[in-house]
Amino acid sequence: QEQLVESGGGSVQPGGSLRLSCAGSTFTLERYVIGWFRQAPGKKREGVSCVSSTSTNTYYADSVKDRFTISRDNANKTVSLQMNNLTPDDAGVYYCATDLGPRGRCGTAWYLQSRFTSWGQGTQVTVSS
Repeated sequence: QEQLVESGGGSVQPGGSLRLSCAGSTFTLERYVIGWFRQAPGKKREGVSCVSSTSTNTYYADSVKDRFTISRDNANKTVSLQMNNLTPDDAGVYYCATDLGPRGRCGTAWYLQSRFTSWGQGTQVTVSS
């Protein structure tokens, strides 16, 4: 079963940075859309960012624009989420996901979780002073 694996979570102070990484456990990510989602305690999981298979298109939630950057590292076959200027509102479990679809495009409805069929187990991000 295709599965994703996240890494890079941890605990930082407000204003700090973290870099999350997503890799495929049994497959490589180059051909597929990759989305990042997060879930804070007591809240619904929400879309954070999405990158197309060719990196031509990237999308971000309004709350993270200009602070987070999604990118592909095809040499290492990973997708990263660089998170800067973190606030306590960014805390939660971060998941990467893919739809394993042939189109490789995020689309304007990239944040809809129902299209994503393979998910990682998540990595915890804590932001506190």
